[in-house]
Amino acid sequence: MLIDTVRSYIALRRAAGFGMVSVEPLLVDFAHYAHARGEVVVRADTAIAWASRGRSPERRETLIRAVAVFARHARAEDPRHEIPPGDLLGRYYRRPTPFIFSAEQLRRLLEAARRLGPPGSLRPHTYETLFALLAVTGLRVSEALALRREDLTRDGLHIRKTKFQKSRLVPLHRTVASALERYLDRRRVVGGEADRVFVGADGRPLRYKIVWYTFARLVRAIGLAARGQPQPHVHSLRHTFAVRALESRPESRLSVARHQVALMTYLGHSHLESTYWYLQSTPLLLHDIADACEAVGVGGGL
Repeated sequence: MLIDTVRSYIALRRAAGFGMVSVEPLLVDFAHYAHARGEVVVRADTAIAWASRGRSPERRETLIRAVAVFARHARAEDPRHEIPPGDLLGRYYRRPTPFIFSAEQLRRLLEAARRLGPPGSLRPHTYETLFALLAVTGLRVSEALALRREDLTRDGLHIRKTKFQKSRLVPLHRTVASALERYLDRRRVVGGEADRVFVGADGRPLRYKIVWYTFARLVRAIGLAARGQPQPHVHSLRHTFAVRALESRPESRLSVARHQVALMTYLGHSHLESTYWYLQSTPLLLHDIADACEAVGVGGGL
């Protein structure tokens, strides 16, 4: 049955380090849909009919591509499987223009976090420390919220298996390590000896949804959520870190490639192309690219 092939595929991908949390229910639903039509292998027309039920172009693209990737795997063992064209229903996804914080904007954000109430509570210290940590390390929000006290080591932050089931060590500047220790001293009053680093007023681990809401509230309060402009999200802090790290590289275009590989490892990216995207996010980096193109145009070469 096709569902057995799907389950085998999911198990193999997870063993290779992929979470498959969002893909698994899609493929299971497709397998049941195909089974209802009396099919035991992937048929392109069935995949198209199933994906066409998506409510939006973006959703239909997600569905057809999930089946196409699965079908390529299944076809390696059984050539009866057909691979549906991944772009048949259109490619509608466009990466939004990122918001890159300036140093002044970051300062205003942290000041606004410091003014959060209620007075005398841990809350302002929690959000100021959390947002500052994201800005200076480029951690994913989920990684920061999952930090445990034992993850703060002399060599840096031990980021345990998160996205792509990878672990890594993130070195910290001594000032960042000191700020974390000061926060933990305050946090012990509320959270006691709780294992998590970042906790709420009840001493329980801080929730992602609440962090996202608080961040959105702060950027509105300091006037950064203007209509028609790139919107800052909490993930923008990670993006800002990556861009500024590339901008601060040694003044040589040849050093960018080496710096990109180091940055990919530091950020925990699975593929280098994920880090390449940051090159298009800042005028300073694009200026270097434009200079290189101009040199080629006038015969100067690279």
